[in-house]
Amino acid sequence: MPNPVCPNCQGSGWIIAERNGISGAKRCDCILAEQQQENWDNAGIPPLYENASLDNFVLPTDNQLAARNLQNVMLIVRGYAKEFPNVDKPGLLLIGEPGTGKTHLAVAALRTLIGRGFSGLFYDYQHLLQSIRSSYDPTSGSSDREAYSTALDAELLLLDDLGAHRITDWVEDTVTSLITYRCNNKKPIIATTNLSDPDIGGAARPAATGSGREYGRTLADQIGMRARSRLFEMCRVIRMPQVEDYRFRKARIS
Repeated sequence: MPNPVCPNCQGSGWIIAERNGISGAKRCDCILAEQQQENWDNAGIPPLYENASLDNFVLPTDNQLAARNLQNVMLIVRGYAKEFPNVDKPGLLLIGEPGTGKTHLAVAALRTLIGRGFSGLFYDYQHLLQSIRSSYDPTSGSSDREAYSTALDAELLLLDDLGAHRITDWVEDTVTSLITYRCNNKKPIIATTNLSDPDIGGAARPAATGSGREYGRTLADQIGMRARSRLFEMCRVIRMPQVEDYRFRKARIS
């Protein structure tokens, strides 16, 4: 709805503009501002990240190499958010250790895109799977029943902590179906994951428990090779540099 007290359109939602000597009507900026706010309110961004932006992303101050590497990542994310949808690949996949700032950057990209008029939806990966599974219960709430369809059809989908769920046949089939549908229908995914991938220089990390012969699971192990392949097909993959935990850096300037 237009702003009823807008001084430009007087509440009509339209203004008269002239281009090349020809007058015509166009939508007032107050419509765009209201739509942006509605898109942001509906995006489901957790309160912890509601103020995340590219302008307040904290770079290391005690490691120049890490700061440069992380700034390069930030510039890639900024370029993606600025140029979308005119990009080589419609999505982003941020891979790296916990605490490297992946979620902040992913939300910052989504925030920029919402500011440009796009709509998007944030989902924690585990919560999404739990909601989809709960939807099979006849007594489940409407939000659970709608979780899968909203994740399928959102203009932009942000999946945080991808692969952070015990792999089962049901999980693999569900994730593969979701990612394949979005890939086939050119619906972008912005995703973050702590899991490694050997194709981008990330060998599997040693597991937290067990003997030295055991190794941590890769992204393909946790979501299935088909889903991983589709994700790499549709996303620009960014390997996060190893840096001090982002939460510690941010806390020092708070």
